[in-house]
Amino acid sequence: MRGAGRSLAGNVIVYDVTLRDGPQGEGVNFALDDKLRLFRVLESLGVAYVEGGWPGSNPKDRDVFLAMRGTGRRRAKLVAFGSTRRAGIRAGADANLRLIAESGADAACIVGKTWDLHVADVLRVAPGENLDMIASSVAFLRRRMPEVFFDAEHFFDGIRNDPEYALAALGAAVRAGAAAVILCDTNGGALTRETGEAVELVRSRLPDVLVGIHCHNDAGMAEANTVEAIRRGAGLVQGSLNGFGERTGNADLCTVIPVLELGLGIRCLGRRNLLKLTNASRFAYELASLPRRDFQPFVGASAFAHKGGLHMAGISRNTATYEAFRPELVGNRRRILISELSGRASIIARFPILARNPARQREALSEIRRLESAGYAFENADASLEILILRLLGRYRPAFEVQSFRSLSEEKRDGFCLSEASVKLQVGREEFHTVSEGPHGPVSALDLALRKALVQAYPFVEELRLTDYRVHIVNAQAASAASVRVVVQSRDGRDGWGTVGVSENILGASFQALVDSYQYQVMRRGGPILSRSRKRRQADAGKR
Repeated sequence: MRGAGRSLAGNVIVYDVTLRDGPQGEGVNFALDDKLRLFRVLESLGVAYVEGGWPGSNPKDRDVFLAMRGTGRRRAKLVAFGSTRRAGIRAGADANLRLIAESGADAACIVGKTWDLHVADVLRVAPGENLDMIASSVAFLRRRMPEVFFDAEHFFDGIRNDPEYALAALGAAVRAGAAAVILCDTNGGALTRETGEAVELVRSRLPDVLVGIHCHNDAGMAEANTVEAIRRGAGLVQGSLNGFGERTGNADLCTVIPVLELGLGIRCLGRRNLLKLTNASRFAYELASLPRRDFQPFVGASAFAHKGGLHMAGISRNTATYEAFRPELVGNRRRILISELSGRASIIARFPILARNPARQREALSEIRRLESAGYAFENADASLEILILRLLGRYRPAFEVQSFRSLSEEKRDGFCLSEASVKLQVGREEFHTVSEGPHGPVSALDLALRKALVQAYPFVEELRLTDYRVHIVNAQAASAASVRVVVQSRDGRDGWGTVGVSENILGASFQALVDSYQYQVMRRGGPILSRSRKRRQADAGKR
C-alpha cells in the first residue's frame, strides 16, 4: 500500500473497528459467536479491513483469531490490534507483539504515542525511546505480516502541542514499513478546521503515504471531522457501525459512508453494498442487545419519517423538497406519521384509498386530532391507526368481540406475587371464557388469557410475540388519577406493528393495545389492510 498516496484506485478504504473498539463502549458486549457473525456482515457490506480485536488483551479476542483460521478465504482482511512494545525490552521479547504475529490475521495495527504529554506522563520514557518503540514494533511485525498499520494515538493533541514530535512519530512508523498512518483524535476534542489542516500538513510531509482518520465523538464532531479529513486528502477511514465505542463513541460509519458516497461522490462500499447499510446497522444493535437510535441519520427509523402537514404536502409532490437523500439508497424506507399535526396530504399518502373522498379525509383528521387531544398517539401505533380508518370507512370487521375481562393480583406470605386474569370473548357465534395466571404481572396474565381464548379459533396467534411495552403518563398533574397511554409493539415472524390504548386504568389501556394487536394479526391473515398495495394484497391472498 506504500506509494498509494490518497487512497487505492482513488477510493476511500473502509476499515471497521466495531469488533474491537465497539465493546469499549458502555453497555456494548459481543460474545465470540456475535463477533464472527458481525465479521461476515461487514464482509458482505464490502468493508476492506475488519479489526477483530486485541489478541493479547483477553481470551475472547484471542479466540476470535483462532476461530477465524478455519473459515476459509476472507473477502475482508482481518486485522489484529495491539500497542507498541513495552519500554526497556526488545520487540521480539514482547508477548503481545508475538501474539499478534502468531494470530493468523491478514494485517496488524499498532497504536503508539504521538503526544509528548503521554510520552512523559504515561510511558515515562525519553522522547527518543518512544520513537524507537514505534519503529521496532512496526519493523518486527512487518517482517512477519503482509501489512502493518500505525494508529497515531492522540495525534491532534500532539500536533497542537509539539507538531515536529508528532510528525517524527509518524515518520518512525513509515520508515519501519507501516502501510498507512492513521491520525487518531483519541480524546475526541478536535475541531473540523484543525482536523483538515493537520491532514494537509501530514500529506505535505509524507506525500507517498496513505493517511487514515480515526475520530472519537466527545465533542459531537466525529463524523464531520472524518468527512473533512477525507476531503482534505485522507484515503482510509476508521469507524464503527452505529458509532459504538468508548465514552461517546467513534465516528459512525452508517453516517460517514453515505455522506462520502452520496454527498461527495467518493466511493467507499459502492452503491450496491450501500443498500445493505440499514440492515447491517440494525443487526449490530441486535447483537449488542441495545435499542436502536430512531433519530440516527440515514439508517434510523425516523431518518425519513414525515409528520408535519407542510412537509407532507411537499413530499407528496417531490420527495427532494424535504429529503436530502433517498431512503432506498441506504436500504431504509420513508415513513408517513399521522398525528394532530397532519394534513390531508399526509392522510392521502398513508391511505391512498381516501384520495377521492375529501369528506372521509376531513373526518379522519378530525377523529385523529380528537383522540390525540385525549392522549392517544399514533406515530408508533400503525396497526391501531389502520383499525381506526377501517372503522371510519365502515369496513372494520373485528375477528372477535370482547365481552369482559378481569384481573386480580395476590401477594403471598413469602412475598411472591401471583396475577390471575380471565377473558370472555366471542368469535362468530362461539363464546370463549379462559383464565390464566402467572408470576409476571397482570398485563402478562391478560395476554395469556386472551391468547388462550383466541388460539382455539385462530391457531396462528401462537406466533405473536410482544417485543415492547411502554407506559406514558398523559396528564401527570392528575397524579394517581392520571390517564396513561400504553404502546405495544408486536411481531409474528412475518412483520411487526404497534398498537395503542389510553385509559385512567393502566390495565384498561394495556388491554386495548393488546386487543388491537391480536385483531390486526388476524386481519393480516385474512382481512383488509389499507397500508398494503393492491399487488401485495393479491400476493398475500395467493399465499393463503
